[in-house]
Amino acid sequence: MRQAKVTRSTKETSIEVAIDLDGSGICEVNTGIGFFDHMLEQISKHGLIDLFVMCDGDLYVDGHHSIEDVGIAFGECLAKALGDKKGIVRFGFSMVPLDEALSRTVIDLSGRSYLVWNVEFTSPTIGQMDSQLPREFFLAVASNAKMTLHMANLEGVNAHHQCESLFKSFGRALRQAVEIDPRKSDAIPSTKGVL
Repeated sequence: MRQAKVTRSTKETSIEVAIDLDGSGICEVNTGIGFFDHMLEQISKHGLIDLFVMCDGDLYVDGHHSIEDVGIAFGECLAKALGDKKGIVRFGFSMVPLDEALSRTVIDLSGRSYLVWNVEFTSPTIGQMDSQLPREFFLAVASNAKMTLHMANLEGVNAHHQCESLFKSFGRALRQAVEIDPRKSDAIPSTKGVL
């Protein structure tokens, strides 16, 4: 069963994250940042990952600590759920439109952390969220899940649409990458023999 749970407590945040990689998209999230909750729902729904996230953060400062720390916990949880990665497809690719916006995500569950972020939002805020914070979230996810992650917004005018298409494309690419390959279900997908 590819499930995991992570708790994280600091002076800035108290977080609990649980995932089931073989779920159906059931999602229960509450970070205190409405738009961020909406984005986490996109990962769950389009990634077919059951996701539970509770975050009590220092929102009187701003949303930075909450969003980054949820990314850390989500990445750790993903790494735990994947285990030795035996049988996974490993690579994932998705392009997702949302009206005028178009975003691309490419994932390699390589065991190496890297983020390439080609995104320029058209607004400094999206709902209650600073538009610099999606990058911080995905950087934390990539670092703690040990994934190589390339994300780009190729088209977009409305910042809400830009961001939502990014999170949806991440969910779709992640779903593809974590799938069990029926032709190689007992093998590590690497010539090294380890990921």
